[in-house]
Amino acid sequence: MEIINRLQPGPDGRAAVFTHIIKGIEMEHPKEATVLVVGGGGRCHAIVDALSRSSQVGKIYCAPGNAGIAAQAECVPLKDTQVMELRDFALQNAVDLTVVGPEVALAAGISDVFREAGLRIFGPSKAAATIESSKDFAKRLMAKYGIPTASYRTFDDYEEALGYVRNGSFPVVLKYDGLAAGKGVVIPETLEDADTTLKDMLLDDRFGKGKVVVEEFLTGPEFSFMCFVDGEKVWPMALSQDHKRAYEGDKGPNTGGMGAYSPLPFITEEDREYALEHIMKPVAAAMVAEGCPFKGVLYGGLMKTPSGIKVIEFNCRFGDPETEVVLPLLESDIYDIFSAVADDAPMPEIRWKNQASMGFVMASEGYPGPYGKGFPIEGLEDALSDPAVRIYHMGTAVKDGQLVTSGGRVLMVIGSGDTLLQAHDKALEAVGKIKCDNLFYRRDIGWRVL
Repeated sequence: MEIINRLQPGPDGRAAVFTHIIKGIEMEHPKEATVLVVGGGGRCHAIVDALSRSSQVGKIYCAPGNAGIAAQAECVPLKDTQVMELRDFALQNAVDLTVVGPEVALAAGISDVFREAGLRIFGPSKAAATIESSKDFAKRLMAKYGIPTASYRTFDDYEEALGYVRNGSFPVVLKYDGLAAGKGVVIPETLEDADTTLKDMLLDDRFGKGKVVVEEFLTGPEFSFMCFVDGEKVWPMALSQDHKRAYEGDKGPNTGGMGAYSPLPFITEEDREYALEHIMKPVAAAMVAEGCPFKGVLYGGLMKTPSGIKVIEFNCRFGDPETEVVLPLLESDIYDIFSAVADDAPMPEIRWKNQASMGFVMASEGYPGPYGKGFPIEGLEDALSDPAVRIYHMGTAVKDGQLVTSGGRVLMVIGSGDTLLQAHDKALEAVGKIKCDNLFYRRDIGWRVL
């Protein structure tokens, strides 16, 4: 017999044993797991959807969730940054595993807080999340361990930064050091534009008080390499590519992503092997060496330059919108994968479908700038009549019984098929069935390979 202690926070916030569950011989009837997903956008909808396909998962909670997620999970009215309240909820509802979607929760230390309370959680510590929350930390790490990336300098003084940029070449890459919801990277082509951006970041504190990383501009196709990581152990996912610019032809301002697809014909097996062996695995080992071992999803934003594959950025979590096209290709039970990382346990074989996946983001007019909310959305049921189509909600709500827009990026419509062209056509056909007066989308997702 095994005694399992469940923990309950007391009035002072500290955990105390409040009950004992006697676990007997129950191998023939294992308990279905209760899972909490932290977050509420399209990435978390894709995670919830993948968990819902697991035979081991019973109850799924999502905090805060959204209107689409509510069809597959019970939404909890807690923000992803309410770390202590989320911990208390997990304890009180006997949550077996928590999976964290957004970087803000990880940077706030949710994994540390949960582990201190004896809760199982999939996601890196606050210290390990610094690989995303500080661009300067990531660049210094890469420089120290010889990981290929663009040359750079970091500044906290506007005049010094402007002087350095003035003496350099254009275009140049300017990155806000901290978290900026995917919008803290600007690529000015003139000194005037660079001056405006540096004022925004260093004088006007557009994203908060912080530093700016000035990087060499690299050329070549970008791609996303997400890996499950547990210390020095690294398991690669399917490669993907997202489209950051708002408008067709890769024009307009940077966004959080307007679409994505997988696999990538322009990345060879040799390219993938190089990225795994010379970038992703060495970075995981470097984090261990620095005393902040990584546990969760390590996202490598990479570029295939004329002089080889180099790092553009690292993120400490699933990418968005890449997750929405990658997870539908996963054949293995994702609960097994999350559990293996959370428990430092052996990883089962991870299998991927030999298929293609492509997704189109439908965004509010005006995004990534100011946009309206509350516009009715119709036609989703018709769009989902094709089994090769999935729709993940990014920014939706229900008002007076009607599905409405509630964010900048609103829906991501994904098609799957044997080829990228089939996936493209399935997705676009579904997009055409969705009716809303205030949504726009790029029709050219995947244009580089189609």
